[in-house]
Amino acid sequence: MSKDDDRTPQEWREILRTWDYPEEVDTGRRRERRRARKAHRIDARRRTAQWVREERRRDPIKPTAALVIVALILGIGAGARWLWPGLNGGDNRPGASVSASPTPAAEDDKPGTDETATSSPSSSPSSSPAVDLSKPDHVAEEAIRLYLTRNPPADGKPTASVLRAAPYMAPALVENLASSSDPAWDKLVSHGGVATVSTIKASPSPAKENLPVDTPLRVWRQVTAKVHVEGYTNADEQHVLQVELTNPSGSAWRVSRILGL
Repeated sequence: MSKDDDRTPQEWREILRTWDYPEEVDTGRRRERRRARKAHRIDARRRTAQWVREERRRDPIKPTAALVIVALILGIGAGARWLWPGLNGGDNRPGASVSASPTPAAEDDKPGTDETATSSPSSSPSSSPAVDLSKPDHVAEEAIRLYLTRNPPADGKPTASVLRAAPYMAPALVENLASSSDPAWDKLVSHGGVATVSTIKASPSPAKENLPVDTPLRVWRQVTAKVHVEGYTNADEQHVLQVELTNPSGSAWRVSRILGL
């Protein structure tokens, strides 16, 4: 048995009391040890940064390293313009597009594009060679027939019929109809219906309606339309409308107002 094994507990305690611990352990407190380690790391970083500065002063940057740094800066700038296009005042990413609102054009008598080319309700309706604007009765009938012909599953929204009738209407009326609510459309959708005009007839508005008298530039027509609705239940509806038509140029009539919708 060795001499160390013969020591008593009291002797071991005496040895431990006289043991010279390292400074970090001798503190005896974990918080103080953490603070000491943190201070050491800060001092090491400071000394390292100072050494790097000294080395840079002794050894200027090499041309190759300078080119690498310049290329890196240019790459960062290009990436910033890609990720944040607003930095250079616009969106230059591939595939980015800018949508512009159509500008209402002045109404004239020249044939334009067909009604299928009308892009928005605010665009002025233009006539194609197939659109006859010479007779007010014909214009009134075609405008109401196209407006009352509706197929919600195919149209998707009530403005579809407005756009179809737009070549026969004044721009202000197209804008008004497109921006107003349409209870008839909502009723047709709720009944799962599709509306088609079976018969339509325009005639001079009767005197009992107390409308202004006709002039070479403005007339009133009473349009009677029979509409067949197919849906959950089939039905026939009759619409009697008072339609104002204007002809400011003297050669093209368009519907400017509809009473009774």
